[in-house]
Amino acid sequence: MTDQNEKTTHFGFQTVAEDQKAGMVHGVFSSVANKYDVMNDVMSVGIHRVWKDAMMDWLAPRDHQRLLDVAGGTGDISFRFLKRAPGATAVVCDLTEPMLIEGRQRAEAAAKADQLDWVVGDAMALPFEDNSFDVYTISFGIRNVTRPADALAEAYRVLRPGGRLMVLEFSQLPNDGLQKLYDLYSFNVIPRMGQMIAGDADSYQYLVESIRKFPDQDTFAGMIRDAGFDNVKYRNLSMGIAALHSGWKI
Repeated sequence: MTDQNEKTTHFGFQTVAEDQKAGMVHGVFSSVANKYDVMNDVMSVGIHRVWKDAMMDWLAPRDHQRLLDVAGGTGDISFRFLKRAPGATAVVCDLTEPMLIEGRQRAEAAAKADQLDWVVGDAMALPFEDNSFDVYTISFGIRNVTRPADALAEAYRVLRPGGRLMVLEFSQLPNDGLQKLYDLYSFNVIPRMGQMIAGDADSYQYLVESIRKFPDQDTFAGMIRDAGFDNVKYRNLSMGIAALHSGWKI
């Protein structure tokens, strides 16, 4: 139960006190860290890789850029970024240290050790100076943040003028019939997969619920504009199962 005077937010379909959510999210990702990459492949039938490649295509990484990958977990986005721009550098920032540990253990990590840093940090209070990065990415992470508007404000703060924000997140299908079919798959299949592969159905039940609570594409684009970003655009992926949002700090 939460006190009537406490600020509340959602944790999946539950209503919780704001100061409780970060710890609950930390518990989810600590629980699934060692199976997270495998589950991404199984849940999306590998399509998450296509989405991440589409993110890189639109982002067009360049040498000498400095990337901040927030909620970067096991480093999937950073590894892709550095592969496209071998002269770039990247920082993976995540609230959950076990996810970062899994990332450091990936084969790519050793080859990129001089270009890649791993930092435990909160998206709503980043441990970096103003105007420090050329690119900010967050992939399938912002829906887990207690106050997404605060995370977007922090993204704006740490980006240099001319810097770019890009968000990859599950979104909403524009067709009600397709959305119902997707819901049937999500709520009936994904938690069972989570139990079989990661031994944790509850965490994946939360992840499915958190997708449904996230704002639709136009609403989220408005939040990015409210944070100060210009030239805000989005692209639907797989008919809107996921979406890419882009904005610039001018």
